[in-house]
Amino acid sequence: MSVRDIRLFGDPVLRTVASPVVEFDKQLRTLVQDLTDTMLEAPGAGLAAPQIGVALRVFTYNVDDVVGHLINPELTLTEETQDGEEGCLSIPGLTFDCTRAYGVVARGFDMHGEPVVIEGTERLARCIQHETDHLDGILFVDRLDDATRKAAMRAIREAEWNGLEAPVVKQSPHPMFGRGM
Repeated sequence: MSVRDIRLFGDPVLRTVASPVVEFDKQLRTLVQDLTDTMLEAPGAGLAAPQIGVALRVFTYNVDDVVGHLINPELTLTEETQDGEEGCLSIPGLTFDCTRAYGVVARGFDMHGEPVVIEGTERLARCIQHETDHLDGILFVDRLDDATRKAAMRAIREAEWNGLEAPVVKQSPHPMFGRGM
């Protein structure tokens, strides 16, 4: 199918709550394939539909050489937590320690509308939680402790990809008072 552009931090679609999928048709299968192709090309451990500008509850994942997808996920999380480095294709090149549930049971559907249950711990659990957050308009930086979130926001502001250019300092054509004038 095709590799799509990944939306970056600041794009409003990343803060939009995605709509549930109601039609399991060819268009949905194309979306899943585009998400998979884009995720693998990036490369990333997961990619949610809002990250390519589609506000539907769909994500793909690639953890421990297992590639899959989940539609309309509902999660049950363990009480046990894990701390670990987390990054995001919509916040490229930056990683921060983030606390997540250690395990997850994710229920949803495949692209044909068949029920799916995914159980995972550690990296798979982190990925599923991260991608499901995207479907709710939540970014992993929202889950960081205050000090880490402040450092993350500073790093995002300073990142080359954020589109903000360093201010240009221009010389005034007007004489400056008090300088030999």
